[in-house]
Parts: sequence; C-alpha cells; structure tokens
Amino acid sequence: MTVLLTILGIALFAVGLLISIAWHELGHLSTAKLFGIRVPQYMVGFGPTLWSRTKGETEYGIKAIPMGGYIRMIGMFPPGEDGRIEARSTSPWRGMIEDARSAAYEELQPGDEKRLFYTRKPWKRVIVMFAGPFMNLVLAVAIFLGVAMSFGFATQTTEVAGVQKCIIAQSEKRDTCAEGDKVSPAHAAGLKAGDRVVAFNGEPVADWPTLSARIRETIGPATVTVERDGQRLDLEPVLEENMVVAKDADGEAIPDKYVPAGYLGFAAKTEIVPLSFGQSVDRMGDMIQDGAHAVVALPGKVPDLWNATFGDGERKADSPVGIVGAARISGEVMNLDVPTQNIVASFLLVLATFNLSLFLFNMLPLLPLDGGHIAGALWESARRHLARLFRRPDPGPFDVAKLMPVAYVVAGVFICFTVLVLLADIVNPVKIS
Repeated sequence: MTVLLTILGIALFAVGLLISIAWHELGHLSTAKLFGIRVPQYMVGFGPTLWSRTKGETEYGIKAIPMGGYIRMIGMFPPGEDGRIEARSTSPWRGMIEDARSAAYEELQPGDEKRLFYTRKPWKRVIVMFAGPFMNLVLAVAIFLGVAMSFGFATQTTEVAGVQKCIIAQSEKRDTCAEGDKVSPAHAAGLKAGDRVVAFNGEPVADWPTLSARIRETIGPATVTVERDGQRLDLEPVLEENMVVAKDADGEAIPDKYVPAGYLGFAAKTEIVPLSFGQSVDRMGDMIQDGAHAVVALPGKVPDLWNATFGDGERKADSPVGIVGAARISGEVMNLDVPTQNIVASFLLVLATFNLSLFLFNMLPLLPLDGGHIAGALWESARRHLARLFRRPDPGPFDVAKLMPVAYVVAGVFICFTVLVLLADIVNPVKIS
C-alpha cells in the first residue's frame, strides 16, 4: 500500500507539474497573440514529441521530458548590423550569436515582417515575457489562499496542552525533572491541560503570540484567567526567570539561541486554524519574501549540497529541492498518517511552493530566463528615451542575441546546479517530518 501511495503522489505531482508548465507558457502565448506576434509552436516539455496538433498557425504539443516548456515566437532577435540573419562566422562566440539569430527566423513566412517579436514596443515585450512567470505567481497565490482560508495551518493557541512540573532551562534540551529543580509556576498555581487562557493580568489574550510575549516580559506575581469546564478561574502564579528560546521580530524561534525571560511552564496546544483573508495575504507575503531570499542565497547552498551528496554532510531542511525531490516529497505526503484533508492541503502547498519558485527563478535578470529578456527590453526603452532626451539618433532595438554567449554560460551553470540538486535528491533527499 505504501508503494502504491508513493506512486500516486509522484503521479499527481507530475500532473501538477505539467499543468504549471502549460499555465506558464499560456501566459506567453496569449499575450504574444494579443500583440500580433506569430507563434508557430506551443510545447510542454522537451525532447521527442509525444503528441501534437496544429490549430490555426500554432502547433500545440507535449514532449517526453517534463522539465519545462516553451513557445516559439518569430523574430526574437533583430537582424545583424548588416541586416543579415543567417549564420556566417567561423568564430565560436560570434557563431553562437548568429545561430540564435538564424533560429529566430527559421519559420519566417511572407507577411511576418510586421509580426516579429523584436518589432514590438519594449513595454509589450516586457508584458509578453512577464506573463509566463506571472501566471505561476497567480496559481501559487490562488492555491495558497485557498488552502489558508478553507483548511488553515497548524497554529499554537492559548489552550494548555501540558504543564511542565519543574523549571528546566530550555538551553539544557531535556524534559525530565532532576533533583533540585524548582517547581514550575504553572504547576504550583494549578494550571491543567485543557485550560484555555483568556486573560493575563486582567488584559484579554486571543492568540498565542500575544500571550507568549506577556509571559516573557513578566517576572514575579501574575494573574492568569482560564476557562475550565465552562467556568472562568483566576490563578495566581509567580513567574520565574528562565533561559528560553530567543525569538526574532516576527515571533519565530531562533535555533540554538537563548535569552533570560519570564517563565510560566506549560505547552500551548497546536490546532489547525483557518486564516482570514488579511492573515492569508500577510502570510503569502512572508512566503514570497522568504522565497526571494532563498533564490538569492542559492549560490551559498552549493557547498552544503556537495557535502550532502558526495560526503557525509547533513541534508538541511532548507536545502534546495529539484523536481525529483519535490516528487519524492509528494509521495511521502501521500503516506502521512493524518486525515485525508491534511494530505490534500500538504500536497497543494507543495504545488504552490513549486509555482512560486518558478516565478522567482524566472524573474532573475539573466538570459535565457524570462527576466533576461525583460531586462533587455527595459534597457532598450531606457536607451531610446535617453536618445530622445538628448536629441540623439534613435539607437534602434537592443540586440539581445549579442548576449547569447553569456546565456550559454548561465545555462551551463544552471544545468550543473540542477544535476547536483538531482543527485542530492536521489542519494540524500530532504524528508518531511
């Protein structure tokens, strides 16, 4: 049964992957057609074509390797300075430029002169190239908001899950009382599992972050109001100073860092709580910000990935994960011993995270990524505006083809990084808890 569920999880992720890629390319396709650019091909995947159908002037198809997709637009690059487009140089670097330029005109037909990509105004080209990643962002946000508002997330509440009998410094990383440990304030005051804290020192508390902050800033006598069996009780604990886990500005625990603070001595119960629209948007914003930081930090992850793959290094929880790793995680999600709705929510969040990663990665201003083409169009617009401002001749379209040697280097780096992540996902995968 475990094997079947794992296969089902991987298959579902593969379907979600294909939908995400097709959705991305649909953004490029629809805006290109909107601006009159001829698009001969719309393909999901790479390699041999498994299925295709021509409708109108575009061939739609699915290829064997679901590692991406593309649309072919006529005239991605302008002609060379001499007006020619065919490859004619023996220089390897120059040959790359001319090969790319020739490929952009391979399917040129009579009447296409006014339907070339490079002839469109820069703002239109920006929209065409941005539309693909934007579709992934839309899908990620839609999935995330749907899960957050209908299902929710594991959230600590003000209900007591358990009471610590003694005071133990959290830096000691033990949960068994030893001889000489003081009785915890919560245990001494009579706090019990199942109590729900509704007020602290007379001020109402509705959530765990607020209650936790009040406890941390209090040392000495306090009044804790709880609901127990439908009745409200006032307990009078005397809070002690203890070494507790430090928290950042967002209230998140900082690993292996401890600070002295007020201590009551109980564990908060965790429940699945649906979020409001505002809370969901805030959390989605945090997710996008964290994702952006993760993309920027990718180069710094290479040494750990290398050690985890070829050495005895630990595969960290925040390690980059590729398509194979994400598929493997999807298979593990299907085997979780939790309610079905939890499995569905977890799977959808994996898909949302994948689409968010597609958006952020594609927005890097590097060729051959969409962000590189966007940067080229913006640079062309800036050059032309400056020329008009200083009454100089129009410099014409920016020749992105001249950057193809750099694009090949970038693509080579990406391929090497992808292979490293793939190997790490196979020999030392990230596992869910």
